[in-house]
Amino acid sequence: MEKKVRVRFAPSPTGGLHLGGVRTALFNYLFAKQHQGTFILRVEDTDQTRFVAGAEEYIQSCLNWCGIHPDESPEKEGAFGPYRQSERKSTYRPYAEQLVADGFAYYAFDTPEELDAKRKEVPNFLYGRATRMGMRNSLTLPEAEVERLLAAQTAHVIRIKMPEDETVTFNDMIRGLVSFDTNLVDDKVLLKADGMPTYHLAVVADDRAMQISHIFRGEEWLPSAPIHILLWRYLGWEDEMPQWAHLPLILKPDGNGKLSKRDGDRLGFPVYAQNWQDPKTGDITQGFRELGFLPGAFVNLLAMLGWNDGTDQEIFNLDELIAKFSVERISKAGAKFDFEKAKWYNQEWIKHTEAADLLLLVKEQLAIKGIVAENDTQLETVITLIKDRCTLLTDFSIQAGYFFVKPEKYDLAAVQPKWTAEKAGFFRSWISQMSAQPVATELETQFKDLAAASGLKPGELMLPLRIMLVGGKFGPGVFDIAVLLGTTETSARIEAALEQLG
Repeated sequence: MEKKVRVRFAPSPTGGLHLGGVRTALFNYLFAKQHQGTFILRVEDTDQTRFVAGAEEYIQSCLNWCGIHPDESPEKEGAFGPYRQSERKSTYRPYAEQLVADGFAYYAFDTPEELDAKRKEVPNFLYGRATRMGMRNSLTLPEAEVERLLAAQTAHVIRIKMPEDETVTFNDMIRGLVSFDTNLVDDKVLLKADGMPTYHLAVVADDRAMQISHIFRGEEWLPSAPIHILLWRYLGWEDEMPQWAHLPLILKPDGNGKLSKRDGDRLGFPVYAQNWQDPKTGDITQGFRELGFLPGAFVNLLAMLGWNDGTDQEIFNLDELIAKFSVERISKAGAKFDFEKAKWYNQEWIKHTEAADLLLLVKEQLAIKGIVAENDTQLETVITLIKDRCTLLTDFSIQAGYFFVKPEKYDLAAVQPKWTAEKAGFFRSWISQMSAQPVATELETQFKDLAAASGLKPGELMLPLRIMLVGGKFGPGVFDIAVLLGTTETSARIEAALEQLG
């Protein structure tokens, strides 16, 4: 019988959610939904020194915004909870103790000061096969001394005892056969002095307890794979071990190394899904959402970082991604992040999204600028007219704002050098002849006919008209703008501009 697909996204609540983390969640989600499986959010909060208040809620908010909704999570308990590792603390020590009893792990009583001294004494010190017999642990101390220290509740950790001269091999769904020399892996801590497990023990114990079938995680976890595989083996669970897939890194734009928040700060683009406010400093790091990205566009661009469906198609909605996703099409190589390409995805999504579906988002953008658009029908018409000109949602406040608020200033410098009394007279004549409910094509014909009769070239009048209505050299067809503004508003704006032009 085929094992039911159960996958998990397991972030640590330590701050903002990097776009690489969201991509990991997305690939887990796509795989689960394609196989009618279960997508789980598990919060890995065992490192209490790095825990940040509000980070868990922030992670859930980011996933909700993206439309990546967990089937089981701390907010949506299933049969395999609790879904926070801190609430599963009591379950981990028995496994660590079992490993010690079976000779696969040991107690280490070295103090932080002793470890610091050893690091200063030995360059690139690693606690493992070459150094463990020179340290204070249950491999070097007499059994009676170990029992005394444990009875006295002396601070200690439990470390895995990595075997010597072995090769650990597994089949990665993306990379194929991967092998590790155990001599190159140190004895990682499994259980800390505070009784909390490290990632290594907790992830294996919880994946087994939650019956996880497939693990999609970042390439940065590949060096930890031999430890985890050995733990599955040592705990007697190897037959239940999930299949592994280590996703390629998201690289800096130049391809040199993993993309970080510092790179985003340096190059002027976000790397977090949503704004993150540091609770200690109050500093806000901008996210894709607040910059003006649609969630569908953000998910689309993430999916294409390291995956494609083998065709030239680039625009996918979530349902299409679920239908077409395949592990075989995930690249082994890292994917360069290109912010210009990211903006292109967003522009395409805005173009192909119905005005009615953009309505509330555009209202929000206008409200940020203090602009109120009360007439939804008018606003939908405006959105339809201008959306092809918008790359980010924030562009709508510029491209749509002048439909609802008169320009505060005019780009008169673009008009004045060629401005004449004849042109001023033309505009006064034109607005006096304008019909009460003009149609764009009729308005344009009337405009051009009057220009010809006045001995003026229409092309020399179009830019002044645009600046009178909009304030600057931008916007859709100028006669479409005039029709939407209406005769009264169009005339008032022309009069106001004429007054400034003298």
